[in-house]
Amino acid sequence: ADYGQLTFEYPKTWSVYVAADASSGGDFKAYFNPIQVDAVSDDTINALRVIIRNKSFDEVTGEYKRFMDRKDANLTVESVTIGDSENGEPITANRYTGTIPNTDLSGYIVIFKIRDKTAILQTDSVLFEEDFNKLLETVTFNA
Repeated sequence: ADYGQLTFEYPKTWSVYVAADASSGGDFKAYFNPIQVDAVSDDTINALRVIIRNKSFDEVTGEYKRFMDRKDANLTVESVTIGDSENGEPITANRYTGTIPNTDLSGYIVIFKIRDKTAILQTDSVLFEEDFNKLLETVTFNA
């Protein structure tokens, strides 16, 4: 409830691993992958990473902007709408496409504000784009 009760639908064949539940503060981190979730690292490909950062939306987008300002960065951003908020309005989010910061992985990242925190939904491979886009349509949260 402290994180706005973020919910979404994902394929029934996916497994989930919650690495940090943020019950004592900090960030929430969960990983989803078909069949099983492998050992998690920055270079492990996951169908979905869900992170709720204990930072403001502006702080998190600033981190992405600094990465994008690098000469060798291969990442673009666009404003999109996904799912629904508690009042039935679509959620405005930033969608990043390209090389995921600090990795060699190419995928998609969607970030949006939940209360004073920032939700990050990320797929680590373009192979999961169709599932990721379907999942984004089902996102809801109570702010």
